[in-house]
Amino acid sequence: MKLATFVKDGQATPGVVTDDGCALIDIVAGAVTQLGWAPDHLASIQAIVEAGDTALADIREIVRQADVGHLIALDDVRLLAPIPRPVQIRDFLAFEKHMIQAYDGIRKLRASLADDPLAYMAMMERKGILRVPDAWYENPLYYRVNPANVCATDTDVHWPAYSDKMDFEFEFACVVGKGGKDISVADARSHIFGYMIFNDLSARDEQARAMPGQMGPGKGKDFDNSKPMGPFLVTADEIGDPYRLAMTARLNGEVFVTASSSEMNWRFEELIAYISQSETLEPGDIFGSGTVGDGCTIETGHVIADGDVVELEMEKIGVLRTRFLATAREGVRRIAVMPHNVTGGPAVTA
Repeated sequence: MKLATFVKDGQATPGVVTDDGCALIDIVAGAVTQLGWAPDHLASIQAIVEAGDTALADIREIVRQADVGHLIALDDVRLLAPIPRPVQIRDFLAFEKHMIQAYDGIRKLRASLADDPLAYMAMMERKGILRVPDAWYENPLYYRVNPANVCATDTDVHWPAYSDKMDFEFEFACVVGKGGKDISVADARSHIFGYMIFNDLSARDEQARAMPGQMGPGKGKDFDNSKPMGPFLVTADEIGDPYRLAMTARLNGEVFVTASSSEMNWRFEELIAYISQSETLEPGDIFGSGTVGDGCTIETGHVIADGDVVELEMEKIGVLRTRFLATAREGVRRIAVMPHNVTGGPAVTA
């Protein structure tokens, strides 16, 4: 089934998308009608994920008995991210094609920010800066995402004031249903509750400045509404094989890339097994796949402009839509951190 979180009377409320994709069935209202009360395990999608099969069985009965009074047209509601404030998010780099092309693009962008781009590029190539690390072929690489930055489909995302080069990243995500520790690859699929689309927005110029420090993308990824997710969380049984899903991105209505989840080099089962080594996974943990090859502008040379709309569509899931709005720069000053002064500490200017 397709689960959604929508706003009703100012509250985040869970719903089920009808088979025709045109409406939602209000899970809480359906439970109250049928049971006289709404069980806690149906209060939110996070609660549903935690309850697992018990909650899904109750929802199927609610759907079976639902009448027109429990239906709400999708066009009449505001969707939130399926899990508006996730427990935890890890975003991986599972597609080799993206790794190769994105590192090349970021290296070129980083050089363009230097006083002497050619000399800086030569230095990076000589030192192996911003190239695909050998470690990627040995173990899955990931960074932790700030759950507070999650937002929904049809959210307008304002560029951070410190960036001139915005980008989207077309990703796939799984949501852990059954927690556990030291999970084997063979058992990992049974721990997945469902799947959704993930757009890992990036301020590429700031990311290019941060990544040579080998501590991750920093403010290149961390800004408000930088993590659109959804539009729905689709249960694993409805998806079937997660590695046979068509992926299509459109920029301002024109096809940007067509791809497939089959291109993942590291599969979710491997990611779960890797992370769960000596670490307990919790229901609601989200694993991002990383960007599909050609699934962002740093790979293709396109430029995101003010007002651009990107639509990420995945077979069996839906369409995740985001509009970019440039931040007014009048009076904005970028905080610049100057080279470190060994005796007096870093000098900071505004």
